[in-house]
Amino acid sequence: MPTTRRTTGLALLLIVLGCGVGASTAEDVELTSAGSTFIYPMLSVWMREYKKIHPEFHLAYDPMGSGKGIARTLAGTVDFGASDGPISDAQLKSEPKRILHVPVVLGAVVPAYSLPGVTEDVRFTPEILAGIYLGKIKKWNDPALARANPNVKLPNHEIGVLFRTDSSGTSYVWTDYLSKVSGDWKKQVSFGTNVSFPVGLGARFNEGIVAEIKSHPYAFGYLQSTYAIENRVQFGSVQNSVGNFTKADSGTITAAAAYTATEMPRDFRVSITNSKDEAAYPISSFTWLLVPEKIDDAAKRRAITQFLRWVLTDGQKFAMSNHYAPLPGDVALRVLQEISAIH
Repeated sequence: MPTTRRTTGLALLLIVLGCGVGASTAEDVELTSAGSTFIYPMLSVWMREYKKIHPEFHLAYDPMGSGKGIARTLAGTVDFGASDGPISDAQLKSEPKRILHVPVVLGAVVPAYSLPGVTEDVRFTPEILAGIYLGKIKKWNDPALARANPNVKLPNHEIGVLFRTDSSGTSYVWTDYLSKVSGDWKKQVSFGTNVSFPVGLGARFNEGIVAEIKSHPYAFGYLQSTYAIENRVQFGSVQNSVGNFTKADSGTITAAAAYTATEMPRDFRVSITNSKDEAAYPISSFTWLLVPEKIDDAAKRRAITQFLRWVLTDGQKFAMSNHYAPLPGDVALRVLQEISAIH
């Protein structure tokens, strides 16, 4: 399976909110942002809705992957970034400006696949997922998969493993989870936005993984759940830390966050993979906007903080219908207090 080229539609998402409803006396503001493809479907909905009330607000967003979003945020070449993996301690220490991690929504990464003739959801244990990506499980009818799926007729066919080649927050969430559930994975590979996968072929961006799975039977990869659902890609359930098989939806994603919400650090850099909640989908994550605490341009500062407040309040109602989960209420309140520090 060849590496997929980035689709034309993702070259640059330019959301010009100046064509909204009615006239506005507010000052036009043009902002730039870049990063996560994980948040891209949700962000596009927010932009569409926000322009109805703030037609003066213009945002050019380039969904180039979380790693580049972090890099551009730190370099100061965008007004804010977006990532599904937090900026590292080392990167933050070397940055003269304080960067706020603003969680805005919850999402999930799912095991996605193409299995012709199989209509049942395939169940995956942590050992199976780590085994596939370590190259220990090579066929769809491997005994481990057969034990987890006794009522599914799995084919005697090689698994076409896929991974992300770009610096990806989706990869961060996936490998963060694998590092928690597999000692071998943690020792041999670890986690990050860009790791060296032991096996498989690469594709760029969530769209690239979708294209490869849809065009190659027996392929297997990981996707942010919205991409799987909206592109009608099969994805399975995952056994969580208490032994229950759960499938990603707003309820199971919320359960993953609820367990850790009361213990979130002040800077909101927290991992919720492999949650101990019995109803949790185990490969869930917050996704963050990365915003400088000090913004010298007063008009930009005002526009960004107003947008963030809307996202954290009215904007949350759009999460579930777009296959994400809203922030827990107490978390949203804490984040609203934190963004008041922007100056």
